[in-house]
Amino acid sequence: MLGEEEAVLLESYNRVLSQDVTAPFDIPMFGSARVAGYAVKSADTSAANDEQAVTLTVAATINVGETPTQPLADGEAVEVAAGAVLPKGADAVIPLEDAEREDTTLQVYTAARAGENIQSAGYDLKTGQLLLKKGQVLGSTEIGILAALGFSYVKVQKIPMVAILTVSEEATELGKPLAPGKSFDLNGYSLSAAVMECGAKPVYFGVALEAKTEVTRLVNAAIAGSDLAIICTDNPDVTEVVDQIGKPGITVNGVAVKPGKQTATAFVGNKPVFIFPTNPSASILMYQLFARTLVQRLAGRPAAGVRSLPAIAGSRMFSAKGSRTYTLVQLMFDEECRLVADPVEADGAVSALAAADGFVEIAENEQYIDVNQQVMVQLLRGLAAKA
Repeated sequence: MLGEEEAVLLESYNRVLSQDVTAPFDIPMFGSARVAGYAVKSADTSAANDEQAVTLTVAATINVGETPTQPLADGEAVEVAAGAVLPKGADAVIPLEDAEREDTTLQVYTAARAGENIQSAGYDLKTGQLLLKKGQVLGSTEIGILAALGFSYVKVQKIPMVAILTVSEEATELGKPLAPGKSFDLNGYSLSAAVMECGAKPVYFGVALEAKTEVTRLVNAAIAGSDLAIICTDNPDVTEVVDQIGKPGITVNGVAVKPGKQTATAFVGNKPVFIFPTNPSASILMYQLFARTLVQRLAGRPAAGVRSLPAIAGSRMFSAKGSRTYTLVQLMFDEECRLVADPVEADGAVSALAAADGFVEIAENEQYIDVNQQVMVQLLRGLAAKA
């Protein structure tokens, strides 16, 4: 975690609390009437019965939102609206229908009990009551609670800044002309959104051509201007550039995973750097496997894995020898209402990602997953299947 800061309440949505929050005062702060009627001292009505009324003097009227200015004297009653604050000294409210009034004279025929028809101070919240815990993510409910307590500012964990840089001769930034053989930078935006989902802020550094001087300049800038950097590239020279920027440098260079074998990790000082391949499904998968938890922890959030659900394999899925394999699948229900995972058949990188609902993992020592075998699908989307 990167420390705390104070944020305006409405700007703290989806941020992480950096302290416990307790009620600074009772809610409500004053006793109030549950019903419309007359606030009284219950002792003044103890002799009332069907045959013998007790006579009280109506001294004032209190509406909702008004503050009583005088305490209730012996032998007095105050007319109150439902929800109105009670005058000091009142310990019961007699409903309108249980009394008869003429001008300022009130006839009470039923003895009131102490606490009757009253909402006492603090019935909702007591001073010091714990409401929100350090580490909670602030959603609409939590922000409403903080507003009820009068918090216009709240202390939250600092947001990690995550640099996103693509190094490629083929990629083009959005808004620039798309030349023949070029494609827009899908990875930069996909990974930026994944970073936001984890409670961090992406800093998009755009696309760098593979010239070493430009790569070195932008990689240096990305690392210097962030708490964690992600670089998408298929150029092995980028790994060398990162390794030379600062110690300890590259810590992992290649993983036994398909797709994503070229993935590398590094530290420049205490800043983590991830190098992912440019294949869109590989880059987002590698983020979920290697960077997601770290970004969440830097943001002060509990580590939460990718959502997954069980399904039935609709086709045989083969592994890559010696590597843990992740196969893109799409989900659908068959005639027996079983959720079936079938490998995505699209040839293009974008069309495959558009068709896919998630990944199925095949272990290194597993030759294949057979038809009708149960599998766990790691979801790319929140829904189990397309509508």
